Amino acid sequence: MSNTLFTLQLEHIAHLQRAYASILAEHKLDSLAIYSGHASVHFADDHTPPFQTYGHFMHWVGLADVQHSWLIVQPEKRPQLYLYAPADFWHLPTHLPDEPWVEAFDIHLCSDKNTPPLTGQTAMMGDIESLAISTQPMPNVARQPEALVTALDELRLFKTPYEIACIREANRLAIAGHQAAQAAFIGASGELDIQLAYLGSSRQRESNVPYQNIIGLNEHAGVLHYQHYDLHAPKQRYSLLVDAGRRFRGYCADITRTYAGPDAPAVFGELVTAMIGLKAELVRGVAPGVSFLALHEQMHHHLGEILVANDVFKGTAKQAVAEGVTRAFCPHGLGHSLGLQVHDVAGLRNPDGTPAPAPVKHPALRLTRTLRPGMVVTIEPGLYFINMLLEPLRNTSLPLNWPLIDQLSSCGGIRIEDNVAVTESGYVNLTP
Repeated sequence: MSNTLFTLQLEHIAHLQRAYASILAEHKLDSLAIYSGHASVHFADDHTPPFQTYGHFMHWVGLADVQHSWLIVQPEKRPQLYLYAPADFWHLPTHLPDEPWVEAFDIHLCSDKNTPPLTGQTAMMGDIESLAISTQPMPNVARQPEALVTALDELRLFKTPYEIACIREANRLAIAGHQAAQAAFIGASGELDIQLAYLGSSRQRESNVPYQNIIGLNEHAGVLHYQHYDLHAPKQRYSLLVDAGRRFRGYCADITRTYAGPDAPAVFGELVTAMIGLKAELVRGVAPGVSFLALHEQMHHHLGEILVANDVFKGTAKQAVAEGVTRAFCPHGLGHSLGLQVHDVAGLRNPDGTPAPAPVKHPALRLTRTLRPGMVVTIEPGLYFINMLLEPLRNTSLPLNWPLIDQLSSCGGIRIEDNVAVTESGYVNLTP
């Protein structure tokens, strides 16, 4: 890691110390105990699923696989990190990196899974219900207070320069995987081999990805969260959709690319090109003061234009939006907040913490905020040929080109996704 990133990380920790001191004072708290979380075994088994450290713990420490550990934050004092590090010959013992950020904490290496000492008015956050202490009476300790969690979620919504640098690096590593996936598709690989090419070039094991990669060939590209990898390549290659990410120091990249295959109708390639252009146009619309809902509605307007221009819909773009045609072709939202979680916190709340739910017409929208500097969002317009959503339109008089739609259904769909930071003057696209 470069000295510049080291410096940014120390500034990030200093920013958190100031912000937490203010928030704790507002909530009349002397200290806050944040639990890292821990993996739980599968039912009737002794193996655990992949684990991810609690986001508010990672916000300080930047390690994505720390378990059974605690962070104690007190105003005007150095944060106390109680790191679970038992003597263990079954697993590699926990160790801290030789990096300057370590000096910003008082670190206690613990061989036992104990709760650290708590003094004064205290709050506890994290998966504390899974601990034995969850049943113990603890005077002066508030467990998971909603108002405090909401305030800290709001803090996480706005990224420091260090966090944006981490997301940028996660994108750089992920793009190497996407390039390898595209090359594997050109080489007629199947879904599993494309996945393995992605993992190898992005330098990660499957248990470390921030979400299960979506590698969809042909009609599988039209399953929004397609969850399998066929072992063998299909005889015909119409399309490939790769929605795959990477972590760097806990921070996520979330990138999607779609490619037309050699057996795809020519119009599908033209639609992919049009959607790449739509993504670029929507990225250019990212700026402080812009409503993300307005950007989402803009996506639908331009999607209507694309459907008309490519003879999929023979009416007008305005009609396609008004009659719900564009929603049938794109049922998901334009994007979401991005950070320590792929679908990061506070996207459906107002700045004061009150709910800001998705509108009835767009129930899958994950972000309803007005954009402000420091936010990082995904921009991911989509266009899919999903029979379940399109079939109800067959019974209407809407001027849809059903022969063309049926021809395109074997291609599944298109999604193009970049990760974008909101700046004081506009935006920076973090996806190279």
